[in-house]
This record gives sequence, C-alpha cells and structure tokens, in this order.
Amino acid sequence: MTSLRDTGLPRVAIVGRPNVGKSTLLNRMCGSRVSIVEPTAGVTRDRIAVPARLLRVEGQEHWVEVIDTGGIGIVDRDDLGPHVESQVRGALLAADLVLFVVDVRDGITPLDVEVARRLREIELPVLLVVNKAETEALRFEGDAFLELGVGDGPYVISAQNGEGLTELYERIVEVLPGTAFDEAPVTAPVMKLAVAGRRNAGKSTLINGLAREERMIVSEVPGTTRDAVDVIFERDGRRFVAIDTAGLRKKASLADAIEFYSDARSHKGVRRADVVVLLFDVTEPFSSIEKKLARYVVDHHKPVILAANKWDLATGYTPEDFRAYIEDQLPGLAWAPIAFLSAKQGQGVEELLTLAEELFEQARRRVGTGELNRVLQRALEARAPNTAGYRVNIKYATQAEVAPPTFVLFVNDKKLFGKTYLRYLENRIREELGFEEVPVRIVLKSGESEPSK
Repeated sequence: MTSLRDTGLPRVAIVGRPNVGKSTLLNRMCGSRVSIVEPTAGVTRDRIAVPARLLRVEGQEHWVEVIDTGGIGIVDRDDLGPHVESQVRGALLAADLVLFVVDVRDGITPLDVEVARRLREIELPVLLVVNKAETEALRFEGDAFLELGVGDGPYVISAQNGEGLTELYERIVEVLPGTAFDEAPVTAPVMKLAVAGRRNAGKSTLINGLAREERMIVSEVPGTTRDAVDVIFERDGRRFVAIDTAGLRKKASLADAIEFYSDARSHKGVRRADVVVLLFDVTEPFSSIEKKLARYVVDHHKPVILAANKWDLATGYTPEDFRAYIEDQLPGLAWAPIAFLSAKQGQGVEELLTLAEELFEQARRRVGTGELNRVLQRALEARAPNTAGYRVNIKYATQAEVAPPTFVLFVNDKKLFGKTYLRYLENRIREELGFEEVPVRIVLKSGESEPSK
C-alpha cells in the first residue's frame, strides 16, 4: 500500500481551527498556489500533500513534505465535518512534525483550546505558529498564545507576506532528521493523470482506489473536493501523480468564490495532465458539462480515457450501447478509448491505469520522416481534397513535437486543405503510424520548400 511516505521526505502536518491561514502557509512553503485561499471556514477538506524546499545551507537543500488539512472542529456548510476530521487524523498519523497554526488577530479562541487539547494527546513534536502578524504591534502579541500550553515557540509569522518564516524553517530542520539533500530529492513523476468530470461522478473514489488508501473525502454531497489535489502513488517502483479535480458545474450555478476558484483549478488540472480520465456516472445522462469538458480536452490535445463509472449499477444496456451513446454525444472523441469500471468496488481501476500508461507512451511516440511522408502520399493518392481543379501538393512533412504528436506539412497552398480533409489526414496518421487512441496535431505551412538536407 502506498501512502504519504512515497516521497521519502520527513512530513510536516499543518493543523489548526478553520481560517487561521493553513493553506496560505502551505502555498508559501511550496512556492505555488496549491491550496485555494479564501476567507471562508472549511475551504480545505481533503489532505493536500506537496514537497517543499525550505532552506539551502552550505550547498545542501532541506526538503520536507507539507500536509495541509481541514480545520479541526469545523462545522461545514455541507455537513462534512466528521469527514474532514478523519482526514486530519490520517494526516497526523502520517506526520513527523506538527505546525499548530493560530491567528494572532483573533487571540485565543475556544477552538484553539480544543486543538491544543488534542495535540497534547499525540506523541509528535509540535511547533506553535502564530500567523497573520503583519504589524509590529501584532508581533508582540505572540507570547499570549503560550497559555495554550502546547508546542515549541511561538514562531510569529505572516504567511501572506513571508515574514518570520526563516526562523520557523530553521527550527523545522533542527527538529527533523533527514531533511538535507545534495540535490533535489523529488524525482519527476512518470505520468500525471487528471480525473475530471461532473460533481459526484466518483472522482475522489477513483483517486482513493489508485492510491490504495483514503486520501480524498468521499461523500454523497456533490462538490466535496474543492481544490485540484495532487496525490502521489506508486506501482512497481514507478511514481505517478493523480490530480483529483473539483467537480464541474454550470457557470450560472457557481455559488461563491470558492466554487469559482475550484472550477478554474479543475481546468488547470486538465492542462497540467499528461492523460485525462473523463469520468461519467453511467446512471446519469450527459449534460452540457460533459460536452464542454470534452471540448476543453480536445482543444488542449490531451490523451483522454472516457471512463464509464458505476458500471455495476448499469441495468438494461450493454457496453456496446454505451459506446454508441458516447459516439452520439461526443462525436469529437471518436478516437478516445472507453473504460468500464466501478471505482467504489475497485473493479477496472488497475486496468484504467494500465490503459493510461499506454496512452502516455503513444502520445510520446516518434515516427521517421520517410515513413510519415509515405503515409501522407498514399493518403493523398487515395483521396484528394475537393479543390475545384487546383492541384494539391504536400511537398514535405516532419514530426515536430510529441505530447501531443505534432506534424508540420509543407504544402503548396494551405487554403486548399479544409477541416474535413485535415480530419481525414489525422485519421490516416493515427491508423498507420501507431497513434490510434491519442490526439494528433497538423500544422500547415505553405509557400515553403523542403528543408535542406
């Protein structure tokens, strides 16, 4: 079973009551906007874990894995409080050090006292972090939190402005062994796999199946996941990243800023991915959401698996029926493979990962220039575009890029190549050159001769 130990880095859990700046601190530590930051209690629900480089001292880099958690004692508007607290407990079980974050502007609250009580029950080193101290007057208020009676500190910081963090980082390095590395210890993942779809389609359940542990909150409440969460997992010594995106909904239905940012993060998750799993609940008909998401995937030339989830609940129709339905609803994805699974039952999850790896390799395939030109010449001889008497000529073609496979065609006049004919050429390239299940791009250049040898 894989876990938060996959990176091999010491683990630092950030805990505290809601809205004390835990996600802001994580974003500051890892140097990017990983967690959504919004002044609403309960924004972070799932565990978000990310490697972070804290310091570089005497030629060595000091790295940890930082785990952001939901607020302890949260009363969630979707009644997910127990789920969030379960995620917090899981983070503490995996952690080597805890950062207990409080808000200097609010002073000590009853929830801070409750968090302190719980932390006294665990056998982990705790650092008391007093956040939101943007002024000198507020920085002097840090000692008041010693009354909580837990943790080393206080370390008075402003996660938003980056003030006071060096002292905190130095203490983290002192407390934790194994943070020093001669070079960056985090290797690039083999593949980034984004799971996208409508709310409540089963995305988080699928991510948990891939990770083989409960990393994401699973609830019947639509929209449980708000961030696009990266989950690291391994198979046979190979590291992967699964990106669990927030469930998409119609723009007119976006209730607040949290959901607006969740929607934007979901699209960014698709753009970052090497392969996209477009997950459908087979018990629900397609809507404009699936169609727009499919178009977004096509526009960004992403290899995609059309995943029919909850297949164990499908009654009265066969895989062939569903294939026909998809072809009717999503005609632009005729080349994409279809997978049938039940993420909740664990059926088809490993096969899905194997298929994703195959698409990943397919999208990185390179073909020889001679072979490519022979295929295109045969395609032109078999079917020439309708050009009202004008002669069409493909002078030369070459593969310029991979992921997506991109082919540059030097032609006599690119205006003679309409969309229908370009789709025909794309299909011939897929069929004859080993790109059967991934998108390909064709770039036309006219008025240019064959490149010199």
